[in-house]
Amino acid sequence: MFEVKNISMIYDMDTDEKMYALDGFDLKLPDKGLVGIIGPSGSGKSTLMYCLSTLKRPTEGSIIYNGNDITQISDKDREELRRKEFGFVFQKHYLVPYMNAVDNVMVAGTMPPKESEKKAKEKLSVLGLKEREFGKKPAKLSGGQCQRVAIARAMVNDPKVIFADEPTASLDHENAYNVMKIFKKYSEDRLVIVVTHDRSVLKDVDMMIEMWDGRISSITGEV
Repeated sequence: MFEVKNISMIYDMDTDEKMYALDGFDLKLPDKGLVGIIGPSGSGKSTLMYCLSTLKRPTEGSIIYNGNDITQISDKDREELRRKEFGFVFQKHYLVPYMNAVDNVMVAGTMPPKESEKKAKEKLSVLGLKEREFGKKPAKLSGGQCQRVAIARAMVNDPKVIFADEPTASLDHENAYNVMKIFKKYSEDRLVIVVTHDRSVLKDVDMMIEMWDGRISSITGEV
């Protein structure tokens, strides 16, 4: 699904000391499964995810997604790709505070309102929220429940790829385990990429990519 070729991300291009967030490497990812990207702060793991998801454009190299170089497509096409095929989960849930749980999921839906509402409720139910919680706003939900709403929002369009950047960092151990269990189930027929510095949450990944100073230091698991 993804094939990365000689990718680099360089900051401070106009200075003598250029900073390489990504320092020229190749990578191939599977069509489905749970992929973990791990490394310390500044290792380039989040930058790699942002490049894969088209949120950033690399300085050099190409990223082939389903046969197309997504570094060369227009901003409009990148936005359309993210809307239709990608889902995003971050460390903070970024829920709209004045919207209830269902509306927060529906806001990402690409289908008609009634269908979107039905889909939102289905996703929330699958993720363990009770019907009585559907009408609650984020301030009335626990941290774990808010993250589940954020995951439902990411999944509402059944995206082919979910990108999760430190999705468990603000959760306790039990909620972190439950989030990863959700991702593992979804990855049975989709691709889920989780970026983290916490090795313990990646125990069930199908492929682990370790990064250091903008490079891949090791890969565990088959493509």
